[in-house]
Amino acid sequence: MLSGLGSAASTGRLASSAREPRLAALDERLQPFAAVLGVEQDGHIRLEASEGRSLALEPRAVGGGQRGLDAQRRPWVSSRLFGINSGKLVRRGSAGTRETKMAHAESQQTADTELLHQLGYRQELHRRISGFTNFAVSFTVISILAGTLTSYYIGFANGGPIIMSWGWPFVALMCLVVALAMAELASAMPTAGGLYYWSSKLGSPAWGWFTGWFNLAGLTIATAAVGYGLAIFAVALGNLWLPGTITTTSTTIFIFYAILLVIGGVVNMFGISPVAIINNVSAWWHVTGTIIAAAVLIIVPSHHQSVAFVFTKTLNASGFSGHGFSSLIFWFVIGIGLLQAQYTIGGYDASAHMSEETHNASRKAARGVWTSVAWSGLFGWILLLAVTFAVPDVKGTLAAGAFDVQYIWQRALGSGWAEFLLFVVVVAQFFCANADITASSRVLWALSRDKAVPFHRRLHLVNRWGAPAVAVWVIVIFDILWMLPTFWNATIGYLVATSISVIALYGAYAMPIALRLRQGTRFRPGAWSLGRHHIWIDSLALTWIGIITILFIMPVTPDGIPFRAGFSWTVANYAPLTMITFILLIGGWWVLSARHWFNGPVAQGSPEELRALDSPASAAVLSAVADGTDARAATDPGLTAGDE
Repeated sequence: MLSGLGSAASTGRLASSAREPRLAALDERLQPFAAVLGVEQDGHIRLEASEGRSLALEPRAVGGGQRGLDAQRRPWVSSRLFGINSGKLVRRGSAGTRETKMAHAESQQTADTELLHQLGYRQELHRRISGFTNFAVSFTVISILAGTLTSYYIGFANGGPIIMSWGWPFVALMCLVVALAMAELASAMPTAGGLYYWSSKLGSPAWGWFTGWFNLAGLTIATAAVGYGLAIFAVALGNLWLPGTITTTSTTIFIFYAILLVIGGVVNMFGISPVAIINNVSAWWHVTGTIIAAAVLIIVPSHHQSVAFVFTKTLNASGFSGHGFSSLIFWFVIGIGLLQAQYTIGGYDASAHMSEETHNASRKAARGVWTSVAWSGLFGWILLLAVTFAVPDVKGTLAAGAFDVQYIWQRALGSGWAEFLLFVVVVAQFFCANADITASSRVLWALSRDKAVPFHRRLHLVNRWGAPAVAVWVIVIFDILWMLPTFWNATIGYLVATSISVIALYGAYAMPIALRLRQGTRFRPGAWSLGRHHIWIDSLALTWIGIITILFIMPVTPDGIPFRAGFSWTVANYAPLTMITFILLIGGWWVLSARHWFNGPVAQGSPEELRALDSPASAAVLSAVADGTDARAATDPGLTAGDE
């Protein structure tokens, strides 16, 4: 797309005396074409000449030599030399100076806004986060110090140590394939709606409708699962600090869960700036915390399990028969155990949902999607191997259930080190829950912007800090209510939440990937593209999503098999029942009502109108209105027709 215009200039190359005559000639040739009309879908910049003529500037770098205008009157100009500044095409000065850096930043900001206008939206959210912060959001949502540990018992009981040593890297590789397919889409269409927008544009409003709702459900329930896992670890830490006061009952866990989610909601009220700082800290906290935890688990324990135990030991505590690789039922049990890794490595579409707040989003949001998965896979594997080598005994670890990691650390390290590592993990998991609230609220806000959810007027409101305040609190309150079944069976309630989040989230991933595969060469890529490799990458991603969807709707214990003697609802995997109900609700809504009025993403105006609304003068007027009594009008002035 347009990101080439934001490439850094090289002082030596620009100042080269050998090139100055060519640059002077280029300046003279482009002088009449100064006014920037807008950015076309293919990334060309449309310029207007004083005499009414126009041409398209292709923002791509040239390797050398002088090139003039081609048959289409398009000057092929090095993007290292030119950018957009204050609506004008300008040649860059000497790199490294304060003026050049400021001009470069303004140029990229303008380019991002222009691209968003072409996609049909105003720049309502504050574009303040860097590529690293965008990566940090998804890296935090994945959170190797959260999912790997809170769901450790799922893998240990359903497959054993081999799930950590072999299952994790295998699933991480499959997730990376899915992430690469997603990254190409994020680059082509960097909007907060993300998957929903992609499906609408590549398919139809119906595709967008189901993708958006699946994405919202997956992220929202993943937030609930992460928050509940955080509460389990926070209660375990509190029990070590205040054993007579804080108990490990389901009631205590739920109270902690609700309080921690409310705190996350409050943090998200102050816009993207504090969230960006927290996510930057979180990325380093996760990396440093993982290295420290692995080092402690390697150095401190007086006894470690053997290499054979970690890489070849199999366990089956699911209740199903079958042990060893010769049993087909055991392979099914292993499939259930893979939920630990699959649940952890999810939510990396958060980078796409933050694209309207990211500089140079066409490149950096795409990079954030796949690099967050790659680094999480590596550091998560290191952490899991360290924990598994430190397992004191199999029987006690299995008996500890959801508190198995705490059991391992207390027995292997002693209370002091266990408390220290639990503190590191609890902080990381809070970062993760906070980032999940951020991502979920952006999806809900984007859907409300396009009138795809009830009460969309309210949900689309943005407060004075640029945060989608109502959307944030809807997510928090819904998630608190969603985990009420954990009062009856905390283990099954948490496992079902992880299953639903994976099925819904990856179902939402599958739809735009399938549509992109169907489009073939008609697809118009952005600054980051898979090229011809998209065929096998998209196909493999869709195959894997199909496999995990089937696996995670299956019963997880024999007593959870419907119509079987001994069946009990307390251990039933109600993920399929919940997903069927969810599909019937949104499907019925579509058939009976939404298909008559929902037309997919709603353009807030033409690029010219949006450019005028986002101009500094217009922004000042809107800011004044927002500080007055009619804040609602400030979020979408003049563009609410048909909102009733």
